[in-house]
Amino acid sequence: MNMKSNRIKLTALFMAVVMCFANYSFACTNFLITKGASKDGSTMVTYAADSHTLYGELYYNRAAQYPEGTMIQVIDWDSGKHLIQIPQVANTYTTVGNMNQWGLAIAETTYGGREELVDTTGGIDYGSLIYLTLQRAKNAREAIKQIAEFVDTYGYYSSGESFSIIDENEVWIMELIGKGAPVYNKKGKIDKRWTKGAVWVAMRVPDGYISGHANHARITTFAQETKGSYKSISSKKIKEIFRPEVEVVYSHDVITFARLKGYYTGEDKDFSFSDTYAPLDFSGARGCEARVYAAFLRCNKDMIKYEKYAMGHDLKNRMPLWIKPEKQLDVKDVMELMRDHYEGTPMDMTKDLGAGPFACPYRWRPMGFKVDGQEYVHERATSTQQTGFSFVAQSRSWMPDFAKGILWFGVDDTYSTVYVPMYCAIEKVPNCFAEGNGSMTEYSETSAFWLFNLVTNMAYSRYSDMIKDIRKEQNRLERSFIREVAQLDERIKKAKDSKEIVTMTTRFSLEKASQTMKVWKKLSEFLLVKYIDGNIKKETNGKFEESPYRKGQCVFPEQPQYPENWYRMIVKDHGDIIKVPTTK
Repeated sequence: MNMKSNRIKLTALFMAVVMCFANYSFACTNFLITKGASKDGSTMVTYAADSHTLYGELYYNRAAQYPEGTMIQVIDWDSGKHLIQIPQVANTYTTVGNMNQWGLAIAETTYGGREELVDTTGGIDYGSLIYLTLQRAKNAREAIKQIAEFVDTYGYYSSGESFSIIDENEVWIMELIGKGAPVYNKKGKIDKRWTKGAVWVAMRVPDGYISGHANHARITTFAQETKGSYKSISSKKIKEIFRPEVEVVYSHDVITFARLKGYYTGEDKDFSFSDTYAPLDFSGARGCEARVYAAFLRCNKDMIKYEKYAMGHDLKNRMPLWIKPEKQLDVKDVMELMRDHYEGTPMDMTKDLGAGPFACPYRWRPMGFKVDGQEYVHERATSTQQTGFSFVAQSRSWMPDFAKGILWFGVDDTYSTVYVPMYCAIEKVPNCFAEGNGSMTEYSETSAFWLFNLVTNMAYSRYSDMIKDIRKEQNRLERSFIREVAQLDERIKKAKDSKEIVTMTTRFSLEKASQTMKVWKKLSEFLLVKYIDGNIKKETNGKFEESPYRKGQCVFPEQPQYPENWYRMIVKDHGDIIKVPTTK
């Protein structure tokens, strides 16, 4: 999501790093999976809404009909600022989070780009583009066309944005940036060379491939229009987007606008969207591209050749926009892509001193710092502590309408959340995920966000031990949900009508959320009892061992030592003070 400050390219490297690592309010991660890259033939997209201020809840809008002349207010998703009013359509679709009743899902990451291209007079922000489009479009191509029409008609309010768009058959990446505020001439009139809206490129991910983006524009060169072919079309032919051969769509002025602004002077064929509108630097590679690299490496070991690129040491060896995985992925595999701290790479966040004695893979802000005049950064991994909510959206072409999509939804850290199946046309959302049940300033004991935060914040102090108990319950629940979804799907296929499908899926989604809350409440109590005061109670067959002489009194607990390397660091820092004198 955005709701993040723009990453501004600054002259000094350290300041660029600080802007990228420290000032992002909402820095998100998306991975995209095509039908041919998934085991069951579904399409999938992931999203982590990472923020220090965003509350984890499941946004919901029911399908509705509106009389002619109805207007709706566009509200900037980040700030809550009221922008403009626009006409409402006659019929809207049900949206469950970032997915609608047809299995269309849209996720995003903000890359910021050239700060002067933000148009504060624009009428529609990136968040409204997502949620209004979901209410109006049935498939990915309709969504791209709708987004393009929105920004052309009303102007674009936000900074540079990457969108992930999937339906039951296709996966697309769309990258977009505004054209800046109106320019006035000496007479006080708007310069005719200025046009509102945005420049953009949309590309279909080839079947059998996976892609991803994480707060940096990733579309470089792209196929451009040629006479007699519809493989690539400009926005002047946007009505042709529904031709199956179309694989690239772009705003007709994406290159000419760059020339007008002095951003690009080369040949059209060499034009790169990312290099022009969001030039890559160390911070973009290390803080953003590295997350994509980590996921790609998990799926294809040949990606190791981009390690120096991901670390910001070789920016010329640009990582590809998409890759072919070594094996097809199932939904559990994709969930695990969201659970990464750079394990197995030089950036592994569990290994350095910052992890503490118990390998906590999180770093408290700010992300950039100086020591003796030298600049340093903490890593920014896919899994991070400030996640409001995340999901894996799965769209299945073989299922009936109103059951094509499942939004596997979780709150708090991706590494320790539980992805609960929310079908795409449910009549209501579970209370534990509902908007208004608690907030960032109001605790609610019935809120999943607060319960999951209770568990994770407890675990940070003894992470390497507690995370084993958390992951055990997480995996047990998610695997059971996957089995139960398969069973429910078979019943859905036999349903007599859509009303029965909606009733069945609503009941199921509510039950799974309730089950998750019960398990996690019990887990929170278990962790407190087991790890109180730095001790670890002994267990046998899932029960704490008790004294044979006094019920309720535990046997003497384990008191595991710090790791050897941690003792050495303590001695190096403070050894002269705590050293025990040698006696003869």
